[in-house]
Amino acid sequence: MIGPVERPAVSHPSVAVVPQPQADSGAQRASGAETTVPAVLLLADGTLLRGLAFGARGTVVGEVVFNTGMTGYQEVITDPSYSGQLVAFTYPELGNTGVNSQDLEASRPQVRGVIARELSPLASSWRAEETLEPWLRRHGVVGIRGVDTRALVRHLREGGAINGIISSEGLAPTELLRQVRAAPSMAGLNLAAGVSTKEPYHWSSLCSAGFDTRLQPQPATPYRVVAIDFGIKRAILERLVAHGCEVTVLAADASLDEVLSQRPEGVFLSNGPGDPAAVSSGIALARELLLQRHLPLFGICLGHQILGLALGGHTYKLGYGHRGLNHPCGSPGTVEITSQNHGFALDADSLPTDRVRITHHNLNDRTVAALAMVDQPVFGVQYHPEASPGPHDSDHHFQRFTALMAQRR
Repeated sequence: MIGPVERPAVSHPSVAVVPQPQADSGAQRASGAETTVPAVLLLADGTLLRGLAFGARGTVVGEVVFNTGMTGYQEVITDPSYSGQLVAFTYPELGNTGVNSQDLEASRPQVRGVIARELSPLASSWRAEETLEPWLRRHGVVGIRGVDTRALVRHLREGGAINGIISSEGLAPTELLRQVRAAPSMAGLNLAAGVSTKEPYHWSSLCSAGFDTRLQPQPATPYRVVAIDFGIKRAILERLVAHGCEVTVLAADASLDEVLSQRPEGVFLSNGPGDPAAVSSGIALARELLLQRHLPLFGICLGHQILGLALGGHTYKLGYGHRGLNHPCGSPGTVEITSQNHGFALDADSLPTDRVRITHHNLNDRTVAALAMVDQPVFGVQYHPEASPGPHDSDHHFQRFTALMAQRR
């Protein structure tokens, strides 16, 4: 259990209560925002953390994970890969740069809940268009603040990611415990279908061009790319465009005929939430695409895992996942500091060595960070070369993809 434990008199399986700091700063009191509505975070193992509500009021269940980035909370909150999760931010203050329309990774927040130590009522950024709390409230995202996120992260690192429930509705701990223990595990869940586009669309814009100046030399004719949307980030679409691509985005359950009807020069398999092994339609499509032996394929995160599964590999769930901006990944002679967000990984021993080469490892735990086929223009990276947020060390993978297409023109 975390810290000092107080046990309430309940007949249901015991709930360990951890008192949490609930003091409000003078700035918060001066803002006039509601600051005294209590909220709780209850984990499926019975650990209860008390705090204060922010954002929308309500009760939400999801897998509790943590992100160690010092910046980029807006990108994290709107990243479809976090669908179904309650995200704890380890950086001690949330909201200090507000929110803006250029840093959205989807049209609305995708996380199920937000866990914070402190919430800033003020936005101190020239790019801010709104403060964080009213934005979350408007989109129905439930949050809890005043939580000792350091203690929570230590608990998750010791016990692994676990389902939890945030509630600001005054429900009894016994009822909350019943709800959270009835929720399904992330393992086996196909969440990509729920966040994927329902209709095909085209993307050729650069919404953040005024802020992100990493434009690349443009080809005379753009590369025709089909992106399979398992939960694609807008930043990925923008990096593809910045590297000279025109992108047609298709749903996660797209067929081979739908893909080939676009006459693509390359196919991109996107990031996304949930268990990659449960995305059966995506794995089947990847297998069919691999039979188009001269068609370049590029996968990021979930898309990378789907490529590995299509090649005969297996995935497994990590204890608490990799979610942050400073994960070192290496290939012989090089190291990239990378942005990561995944709870599953490819089993290196399951990949066919006659067809697949592991090109990068995560240098913290030696998990598979990137792979490439030895005889086809196919590769995938477990991390996020588009960053957003994060360092730009690995942006060159987009150029690698366009180079493969250029060779086949």
